[in-house]
Amino acid sequence: MRIAYLDCASGISGDMTLGALVDAGVDLAAIQAGLDSLAWPDNTPNCRLTATEVKKKGFRATQVTVEHEPEHAHRHLHHIQAMIDGGSLTPRARELATAIFRRIAEAEAKVHGSTLEKVHFHEVGAIDSIADIVGAAIGWDLLGVDAVYASPVPTGSGFVQIAHGRCAIPAPATAELLAGVPLAEFPPDKPVVGELTTPTGAAIVKELARGFGPLPAMTIERIGYGAGQKDFDHPNLLRLVLGEKADASLGQPSDAPTTIVLLETNLDDTPGEAIGDCVGRLRTAGALDASLTPLQMKKDRPGVLLSVQASPADADALAAIVFRHTTALGLRRQTVQRIVLPRRRVTIDTPWGEAAGTVATLPDGGERFTPEYDDCKAVADAAGVPLTEVTVAAAAAWRRSQGE
Repeated sequence: MRIAYLDCASGISGDMTLGALVDAGVDLAAIQAGLDSLAWPDNTPNCRLTATEVKKKGFRATQVTVEHEPEHAHRHLHHIQAMIDGGSLTPRARELATAIFRRIAEAEAKVHGSTLEKVHFHEVGAIDSIADIVGAAIGWDLLGVDAVYASPVPTGSGFVQIAHGRCAIPAPATAELLAGVPLAEFPPDKPVVGELTTPTGAAIVKELARGFGPLPAMTIERIGYGAGQKDFDHPNLLRLVLGEKADASLGQPSDAPTTIVLLETNLDDTPGEAIGDCVGRLRTAGALDASLTPLQMKKDRPGVLLSVQASPADADALAAIVFRHTTALGLRRQTVQRIVLPRRRVTIDTPWGEAAGTVATLPDGGERFTPEYDDCKAVADAAGVPLTEVTVAAAAAWRRSQGE
């Protein structure tokens, strides 16, 4: 499994991401071709990407700059969507670019009390930001990794001047985008005054990263360094590490620890039907897991502990579902690490037809097969046999296929 790790020691921005991708080997000309294919309005100045090698505090890196004539235009999400849809991008690049812009639009709409249809893109709707985001989407598609992880993200401190005036760092939209993302702090005796993470960078890392934490167990293939435009007392670089996930047979963790958010609340006055409905809604909305545990609560009332596992990007939306569909007045929220075994789906022949199952790879290199309930139940119902006979037959067929 090929993975990438974004080391955001100095934050992240769109141009830093482009620089890291190009430095890691992505063809700048291919990114430029994708940008050229967009359905730019007729009066839009041409934009050209240039890559130069620079040094930041003695460290070599690639700096990508978007060159274009001055432009004065405020765009809505549908304008940018039309530009993307009219281009010759791959489906994966198109979906990624659209998802990043939609995240930004949702954040802007929330902080300004507007809607997706009405919200204006200011800095993020400019030519250079469009080139950064769409170019990054093209670059990640060309990179061809299976999963992306990232370090905690520093934001910097002080103030930044945006279209709406002078704002504290992180800017409102940036802060909204980073909700649920672990933030990093520079030592208190060496605070960084300035913006390290931009709205564009925040949207990119939140859309891409499967989890946040230390460098995963991996075999490194190559490393790319993307330079930021500003200079600080530290190297203003984004490091992109590419490689293969560590082999479980070597005794290393089968997957890197990933950061998730655990939401919990105790309920003793919510009807059972409402709790069940809420759990179903949580799973539909993308919860990694949602479970109920019986409790004995105050005044000897029976209750349940509702536990929701969520990706950092989905935690706020899932919390809103809990508040809307239960009587919860509060939620306990904590960031935890989890390790997930690599797995793959297989199809097994049984005497009554094919049934699917999941094969998990254990840390020692061994494998474990688990029949899929829904598939086995469908086979059992069609054949008129007990479910247990199908699951037992599927497990036996898997063992035979492994020579056991």
